[in-house]
Amino acid sequence: MQPEDQRRPDRKYTVIPRTLIFLTRGDDLLLLKGAPDKRLWAGKYNGLGGHIEADESPWQSARRETREETGLDVRNLRLRAVVHITMPDPPGIMLFVFLGEAPTYEVQISDEGTPTWVPIREIHDLPLVEDLHALIPRVLAPGPVISARYTLTDEGLQMSFEPQ
Repeated sequence: MQPEDQRRPDRKYTVIPRTLIFLTRGDDLLLLKGAPDKRLWAGKYNGLGGHIEADESPWQSARRETREETGLDVRNLRLRAVVHITMPDPPGIMLFVFLGEAPTYEVQISDEGTPTWVPIREIHDLPLVEDLHALIPRVLAPGPVISARYTLTDEGLQMSFEPQ
């Protein structure tokens, strides 16, 4: 198949591919507390992650983002969810969510924020990015890969998870 075979003259909906990574160690979860000057989610807790580069697979991106944001080299990342995020104006986002086990508790701080180990049982008490209260328990639970769709509207975030 040639690249031109995939291009369509009419504009189709497009997405920006991104990764989101959660690492565990024992009963703890590694979250990134957003830097105070961050444009999105300043001071809020999120997973690790970012954009997928042109020469990367989602898994390669997840490993790179984990190294950049924590200094950890984690190879045992498993795909746990694919989330299609529809924005009010295209493009949307296709989020590949990974779960892995950290080799150590020792992490480095990055420009993105402060990696923070949190007991899993206490995550509900944190100022999380708004979808994580629903997403994290699903990602941590055993089972098949999760499929979800988020829609951002003027009324806020609407989330739907496919039945498993």
